[in-house]
Amino acid sequence: MTEVEKLKQLQLQREALKKRGEQQIKEKEKKRTEETVQSTCPECGSRQLVHDYERAELVCQNCGLVLDEEFIDRGPEWRAFDHDQRMKRSRVGAPMTFTIHDKGLSTMIDWRNRDSYGRAISSKNRAQLYRLRKWQRRIRVSNATERNLAFALSELDRMASALGLPRNVRETAAVVYRDAVDKNLIRGRSIEGVAAAALYAACRQCSVPRTLDEIAEVSRVSRKEIGRTYRFISRELGLKLLPTSPIDYVPRFCSGLNLKGEVQSRAVEILRQAGERELTSGRGPTGVAAAAIYISSILGGERRTQREVAEVAGVTEVTIRNRYKELAEKLDIEIIL
Repeated sequence: MTEVEKLKQLQLQREALKKRGEQQIKEKEKKRTEETVQSTCPECGSRQLVHDYERAELVCQNCGLVLDEEFIDRGPEWRAFDHDQRMKRSRVGAPMTFTIHDKGLSTMIDWRNRDSYGRAISSKNRAQLYRLRKWQRRIRVSNATERNLAFALSELDRMASALGLPRNVRETAAVVYRDAVDKNLIRGRSIEGVAAAALYAACRQCSVPRTLDEIAEVSRVSRKEIGRTYRFISRELGLKLLPTSPIDYVPRFCSGLNLKGEVQSRAVEILRQAGERELTSGRGPTGVAAAAIYISSILGGERRTQREVAEVAGVTEVTIRNRYKELAEKLDIEIIL
């Protein structure tokens, strides 16, 4: 093959690649346009589209236009009426999670001595199963990094359980801790301290705030170390966390004081008005929230003493007294003691 023929062949290949690339770009643009059309109603422009799985239709909630029909149901083909039935019929494992060091993707040999049909394993095979279980547990953690991660995530789970935190907070805390490990921020710091700081950051990110004192109570490190580690990892990881709002504490404090929903709503309204007049800035959110609940309980006829509110909120009676006088004066609230 001569040089000219080689050049022609290369040119043809280049043109074919160029055409293929252009075709892919056109296909992507077409797909993007279809997705945009699919996410908005062509009749009224509304984005409130609902999938009706019983009729297999995509319907606009605003004007009732059917945008799509006979789409594929990606759910299971079986029905279950309780949790046990669902677990028996399910053919997949647990979902992936960041709260386990291997993300829950490795095999676990169950502690119950039963086979897949639920029959008891004979005593002859139990010793072998015990050894398999032991070695499986050992090989799940292969190196020092995984051992560190396994210990830290178990510590995170223990603290989250003690504080009664929901699943999304645990997942967020695990992701923050993994990011800190990836950036080598653990070196020279205790695992417990970084885990506690990651949990505190996750609480703030998910708007389920817990104070440093509450985190310190369930962890094995001091409040000072948690605060210092939290500031360090938030700076290094670039966590953009807004100051905690006093409104986020109201549901938990009201639940601890057994107050009705009306009292909670009134406390939230007081805090909203205080925020508009900038009465909450520069003050501890727990103290302001406790003062608003104290005022709301008196106005709602479910009076709680300052000591009771202080014990639930974790602040002093003096703080509540100062804050409630300030709120009552600035917001023109008449309180009959």
